[in-house]
Amino acid sequence: MTRAWRNLPFALTRACRRSYSESASHLPSLPPHEEWRRIFDTANNIKERACIKRVDTARLVVESFLGDKSPAGGEDKVVIEAFPGPGALSRALLELPRSKLRKLIILEDNAEYLPHLKALELVDTRVHVVPYSGFLWDTYTYLEDTGLLSDIQPVPWENGIHPNLHFISHLQRSIKGEQLIAQLFRCIPDRTWLYRYGRVPMSFLMSDWVRTRMAAPPGNSVRCKLSVIAEAVAKCHVSLKEELQPYEANFHPVASRGGGGKKPITKRIGHPFVAMNIIPHEDQFITKGTLDKWDYCLRRLFVLKSTPLTRCINSLAPGASILLKALTDPTLPFDQRVEVNKAPRGLTVADWALLVRAFDQWPFAPEVCACMSYAPTDAHCLACRTS
Repeated sequence: MTRAWRNLPFALTRACRRSYSESASHLPSLPPHEEWRRIFDTANNIKERACIKRVDTARLVVESFLGDKSPAGGEDKVVIEAFPGPGALSRALLELPRSKLRKLIILEDNAEYLPHLKALELVDTRVHVVPYSGFLWDTYTYLEDTGLLSDIQPVPWENGIHPNLHFISHLQRSIKGEQLIAQLFRCIPDRTWLYRYGRVPMSFLMSDWVRTRMAAPPGNSVRCKLSVIAEAVAKCHVSLKEELQPYEANFHPVASRGGGGKKPITKRIGHPFVAMNIIPHEDQFITKGTLDKWDYCLRRLFVLKSTPLTRCINSLAPGASILLKALTDPTLPFDQRVEVNKAPRGLTVADWALLVRAFDQWPFAPEVCACMSYAPTDAHCLACRTS
């Protein structure tokens, strides 16, 4: 980081001599796209991150996130932007009028990108660059301790989405990206993290593969723990897809010839990206205080995701088959019963809610604590305990 900060005046001078070919923006510009590989690919961890590079595409993304037709749109926004890269999306955000964007808090700890973000801070008083990772829990504590969120007023959960606070991020292409969004979903039911302020909308640029896993319906072969949690806590809507294709024209880094190695195709550079808005449900399937039990049941049963519940339920604990009686009690209304011949990946969110409720009421259920459910309350990392 020291080298990048020492070179900041040179970077600013160079930026001021250039302008985007697509834009007449007054903001300090970024290097030409053809130079990005030489300038930004010196750090290994950058290769696991994709960031948007075309300003015209970035404007489309901003409109889909904050525009009048977006369910997450609004006025007087305070945006926390994580993993911005050198800041193409940041620049598109700053083209919004002050009535639309009041403050932009940028979280970036990569020395290769920081000079291009600090350049924005020098020309626009709305910008606050925080040189810490959006992946770390302590980063958000820092935002509160330094007063960067002191002007945010909590909004009661039942009063609609928060009109001012908004979280935006590029999602890493590695396992860390999926871990991060999974952990952020887990913050919603117990109203931790930014959700202490209310139903804060989130918007992401993410791999279409992660989007597929999040949106997989019951019975789908890729339905997983992430699918269930995402459906239980929020409405997830793809705001852009085709407009972000092809990947190579819109994102950095681009794949080198013969690149990819042994990585799965879905995690290689060049896999399609999508833009998505995420709005927390007003009424949560996961009631406050039961997240640890949901996490425990999902983890245990998805190990045998293709096995009928009648045969795999004992993986919760010895004797757990007694729960089948509670789940199929004929005296209950039909919508309060579970089809126990379904496999875990065939269960709906409502089925999971009934199963977790039965587990919670079972006198012999094993004790489930926060460390078993990987709650982030005192973890240094938002996702280091999530798999």
